[in-house]
Amino acid sequence: MMEVLTTSLHGMLLLQRVAQADVRGTFSVVWNRNDLAQSGIAADFIQDNLIKTHRGTLRGLHFQSRHPQGKLLTVLEGEVYDAAVDLRPESPTFGRAEGLVLRAGDHTSLWLPPGFAHGFLSLSDHVVYSYKVTAPWDPPHARVLAWDDPAVGIPWPLEAGQVPVLSDRDQAGLSWAQVRQLCD
Repeated sequence: MMEVLTTSLHGMLLLQRVAQADVRGTFSVVWNRNDLAQSGIAADFIQDNLIKTHRGTLRGLHFQSRHPQGKLLTVLEGEVYDAAVDLRPESPTFGRAEGLVLRAGDHTSLWLPPGFAHGFLSLSDHVVYSYKVTAPWDPPHARVLAWDDPAVGIPWPLEAGQVPVLSDRDQAGLSWAQVRQLCD
């Protein structure tokens, strides 16, 4: 069982799982097809991805211009600031961004339907981050929206003067104006 919480972006959902605790630790179901379907999420996941990273690493904002991926995102260890931008032109929240903190101990997952750019900043020394996707990686159409584009305005929780650890690909992200043209 889980509680489904809406966010400010149309279709982006925060899924609060029930965790059972005893002297051995905790148990919770991270993914259950029937529970998701009852919550209105009819996703057919094709792949699970696992990231291990460290404080100050920023990945994103990733998306695919063809075969967009729906993602079920879960922090297994540590804490991240997770951010998404709605790239679906028909959506009432097209072009808007939202960010929130995901912590392993909160037993939450984030659902992003296909059509979002997504990224995260590692806030703890050690992060283990798992996500399920609904479409294969499509390298010729894999794109990056610049994480720091002021037109998007994501308030990344960086300390004064802190420069995040970025891949070369993420450093060369497209501007919002360029991404908007891809969405039309």
